[in-house]
Amino acid sequence: MTGFEKYLLPTKKGHLIGIGGVSMSPLAEVLCGMGLVISGSDMNESEKTAHLRSFGIEVSIGHDAQNLSPDTDFVVRTAAVRDDNPEIIAAHERGIPVFERTQAWGAIMRDYSNALCISGTHGKTTTTSMSTHILMAAHSDPTVMIGGTLPLLQAGHRVGKGDTIVLESCEYYNSFHSFSPTIAVVLNIEADHLDFFKDLEDVKASFRTFAALVPENGFIIANLDDKNTMDALLPLNRALFTFGLSDKADVYAVNIERKGAQTEFDVMHRGALFTHVSLRVPGLHNVKNALAAAAAAICLGIDPTAVSYGLSGFTGAGRRFEFKGKYNGADVYDDYAHHPGELKALLDAVEPLGYKRTILVFQPHTFSRTKALFGDFIEQLRRPDLTFLAEIYAAREKNTLGISSADLAREIPDSRYFASFDEIEKSLEETAAPGDIILTVGAGDVYKLGERLVAADNKTVQK
Repeated sequence: MTGFEKYLLPTKKGHLIGIGGVSMSPLAEVLCGMGLVISGSDMNESEKTAHLRSFGIEVSIGHDAQNLSPDTDFVVRTAAVRDDNPEIIAAHERGIPVFERTQAWGAIMRDYSNALCISGTHGKTTTTSMSTHILMAAHSDPTVMIGGTLPLLQAGHRVGKGDTIVLESCEYYNSFHSFSPTIAVVLNIEADHLDFFKDLEDVKASFRTFAALVPENGFIIANLDDKNTMDALLPLNRALFTFGLSDKADVYAVNIERKGAQTEFDVMHRGALFTHVSLRVPGLHNVKNALAAAAAAICLGIDPTAVSYGLSGFTGAGRRFEFKGKYNGADVYDDYAHHPGELKALLDAVEPLGYKRTILVFQPHTFSRTKALFGDFIEQLRRPDLTFLAEIYAAREKNTLGISSADLAREIPDSRYFASFDEIEKSLEETAAPGDIILTVGAGDVYKLGERLVAADNKTVQK
């Protein structure tokens, strides 16, 4: 218990710092729907701030101590808001309790009969999105929190009136330890976020703590094919509901058949046919994600038809093998992959699609990750026909390690390092051709390059 529960009462007044953020804006909407009086601040105007004002939520632009009304009961902040923020300083001076957004979500979850929390080093956004499609097909009217945009919702969140909430649950800074899952999904575990975790064992311990939050009458859903996941969860001595590609799992796939970018398979539940699925996103990793979503649906008692229908309508989440358009006759796709395991899954999915050449434009994310997983990145970045490397996206870090994408390029045949997107665009203009696939990949701002390419191509076509 975080203490936030006692503030979940009508007429309590809360102030959210960073209210326009991807998980803060739906939080504001949910709290407002519960009858609380919510205000907030953000650095910039956005569609989200305008949307929140339509509910009568007062949003201030810029951070100032004056933004806190005299009768504010509590403050919620995003992880990006530091202690030197003037509103945080004012809250501390006035004795107003300050909570992290994950603590607020964790408390809110307790008001739902079903809290489905989807975790894993990779695949969280996609699997949370697949589960949302299934819940919508089942008319469950769910509340949803996704770390990316889902075309079905035209947003990354949804505020429903049903008894089920589904949340993408991140391990970074042990954020998901504040949650209250009734169903916890662990997709996979790898060494990542090593600027926070000490090593792989530390990451496993974090997931084990998360899974242990599930009550005895809840479900822990685990990837039987992933050794790290099973190593992390078996010490709990709890019943696990497993998914995987072998019939040793509780939920597994048979008769897998690839048809272009589409995959057909049967979902089996403990030896019996549960449903047939036509999946419109490529790759074996997405079959596993769909099995995880199906396993969660079984735990929720959802009809097989809704699972089949929901998954068949899923065409991908934003920035997950997202088709952007054409450039010089080549297909342009964008993907959020920023870990070697995600790169492997992406390239495994693309290779059977029959393109003449794969041109990968990769922007590494954070200096610490690039340094810690350098050899693994080299192994995957050698696979495309051409690899164009943008400079490392710093995100929250400073380059104290003296590492550059140029260091990667030196180890990779048929690769080139570019200091700017302009240079990459110029090189692609000379290189890309019909029959190629161009992948803009990374968790930074490399997606903008793909959008620029497609926009430039559209202008040429219009002329």
